[in-house]
Amino acid sequence: MKKIKYVLVFAVLMVSLGLSAQKTEIAEEDYSNTQIEMADSMRADGKIYVLVAIIVTLFAGFMIYAIMTERKVKKLEKSLKERE
Repeated sequence: MKKIKYVLVFAVLMVSLGLSAQKTEIAEEDYSNTQIEMADSMRADGKIYVLVAIIVTLFAGFMIYAIMTERKVKKLEKSLKERE
């Protein structure tokens, strides 16, 4: 059963790597482009600040979750040591 899981994971990994390896041609005007249109339009609309707020909130949530999980693990380890 484990062997099948490894084969499936390997197959999915190979397919995903194959899809991400698709190349596009780079034109000469791409090198002279100094503006990022998407970021400029998001900044002009004020949406960039919403995006930054969402990213910061997610990061803070992940950090709080990791800290709380670490505290629970330490508490469990301490209780296991006391039983021995």
